[in-house]
Formats: sequence, structure tokens, C-alpha cells
Amino acid sequence: MSDGILDEAYERLHRTGPEYEGWLSNHGPMAVEALARHGHGQRVHRWLDDYLTRLDELPRGLRPIDDWRAALGDAKRAGDWLAYFDRHLREQPWRDVLGTWWPRLLPGIAAGATHGVIRVGHAVRALHLHDANPQRLTELGQALGYWAARWQPVPGADRLLASVPSTTPEAHPDTAGPDVAAALAGVPRIDDQTGGIRDRLGRLVGVPRWEPALAALRPARTPAEAERGLVSLVHRAGLDYLRFAHAEPVMLVHAVTAPTAVLRTLPALDRALWAPSLAAAWAATAAVTSVYAPTAAIAPPSVTAATPAEVFARAARHGDAHVVKLADAVLDAHAASGDQRLLDAAGYAGQLI
Repeated sequence: MSDGILDEAYERLHRTGPEYEGWLSNHGPMAVEALARHGHGQRVHRWLDDYLTRLDELPRGLRPIDDWRAALGDAKRAGDWLAYFDRHLREQPWRDVLGTWWPRLLPGIAAGATHGVIRVGHAVRALHLHDANPQRLTELGQALGYWAARWQPVPGADRLLASVPSTTPEAHPDTAGPDVAAALAGVPRIDDQTGGIRDRLGRLVGVPRWEPALAALRPARTPAEAERGLVSLVHRAGLDYLRFAHAEPVMLVHAVTAPTAVLRTLPALDRALWAPSLAAAWAATAAVTSVYAPTAAIAPPSVTAATPAEVFARAARHGDAHVVKLADAVLDAHAASGDQRLLDAAGYAGQLI
């Protein structure tokens, strides 16, 4: 990773807010982390020179966060949340802060069209390499603050999370884990696929088959099952991108990148949090699929074969943040599975977006 370049990029980005134009997510920190990680640091500052022109200033706070439960999901308190986490990360080890706040934020995984958790996943991956780096600690604080300010549950996910049993490595025999492919294939679609994600998620409440479909994925019984379930979820969502992305090429990226972010965060979490992490990631992917994917799939497109390095290089040249982040996610999934079709998904995104 181009460490110095990434830290310089973070410094530039941390003068900007987590959103712009009212509610659009600032993809800069996520995209530059992916570019630097995959050896394209030389592109980072040129990419930022253009991207920064569209961003807003860092939001000002109103008053300190005292009752955090009451302030969750209050976008007007974004500046307060950023200051809150900045202070806590200066006072405590970052893994302690993450371990405290992960279970509080996880039920609101839909925050910012899932960009809250996605940004946290990129920040945690960067911190794994440099544990006490100040720019990366600031980035984690801004990512957590954004998630808290936009905290939004997936309808029905509260009952799903409540059903997750406590897990220990010895509690059950090691098995293949939840059947993600079958569960994802059974996700219904909302009838009215118009408007933004917040409006669409609200319509899930009126879909009779939604909560049974959400409950179709058996909860993980061990941390190992949870990890395998997340690997399978990213894999399956990546393949579904090839079948459904013609309808919503940008938004369906998040069905892949949200569970990828959760998977990347697992090593920094207590293993007791792994099973609920799978449940929340599943709810996010299922919801994005339900509100954006069409009912009818198309045959996966034919994309020119390429190595993982070539796939990411094409995404970097393309330059769109969603294309870069999807390529980054499917490279992880390809490394875990060896499934070449996942690399095709990145190329397909580059064609569509």
C-alpha cells in the first residue's frame, strides 16, 4: 500500500463532510484506500483533485452528544457525532471503541445506503496495517460518526438480530453454515422501485413475503459459520450483480460492498459479534436486492478475461468510485473462492456505469 499517499489523501478529505448535496455519500475515503491498497497510489491525488470539487465542508456541531440513543440517526447531529468519536479515539484504543460501538450501530446498517458500514470497513482495513496512525484513527472516527448520524434499520432486521443465538466455538459441530444462495434466491421484490433508498426501504414493511425471506437464512451457530456465511454472501451477491445490475448498476454495488466491509471488520471484533454481524450484513444485502434488483434476471454478460491485477487496473482507469470499490470487493471474493466470474462483475460495472 502507498502509505504516505493514503495518509495525505485522508488529510485532504478530513476537511470535508461525510455527505454532499444534502445526502449523497462522500466516497472519497473509501475509494482512495482501495486505490492505494492495490498499488495505484499515483492516481490518488489526481483523482482527489477532481472529486474534492463536489464535496461540502466538514459539518459544524450543535452540542455535545450526551444521550447517544436519542441522537442515533439524527443527521443534523453529524458534526456532533464526528467530534464524539474523534474524542473517544484519542482517549481509548480504537479496537475498544469499535468493540463498544459495533453492536450499537449494527442494527442501523442501512445508514447512508450502507455507506456507514462500508466506510468503517475500509478504515479498519487501513488501521490493521498502521495501528496508531493519526490520520487513520481520524478516518475511523469520521466513518463511525457518519454511521451513527445516518443510523437506519432494515425493516424486520431487529427480530432477525434478536434471534441470533450466543455463539462459542464449542457450542455446535462445525458445519457448512447457512445456505446463502437459497436464501438470496428467495428474496422478494418491492412493486414500486422508484425514489431513493430510504423511501424504498420503507416499502418493505408492506411486502408480505419480506420477513419470512429475511428469516430464511439460518443464524450462524459458531463464529466460523458466521465467517463462512459472510464469504458466501459476498460471493453470491457478486454473481447476482452479473444477473441484475443492468437495472441499477450503481445501487446494486452495495449488495456486495456492504457485506465485504463487515467481513473485513471481523478480525478486529470479539468473536461473539461475528454471528450478529452476518445477520446484519444479510439483512443489508437482502434489502438492497429487494428494492433495486428486477424480478427477471438476464444471462451474465461475456467480459474479456483478465487477471485480478488487470481487473483492478481497469477499474482505476475508469475512475468511478463505485467501480473502484466493487473491483476491490470482488478481488477479495475471488481470492477466497477462485471463481473467475466474480472478476467479470467488476468489468461489467465498468461497462454499465
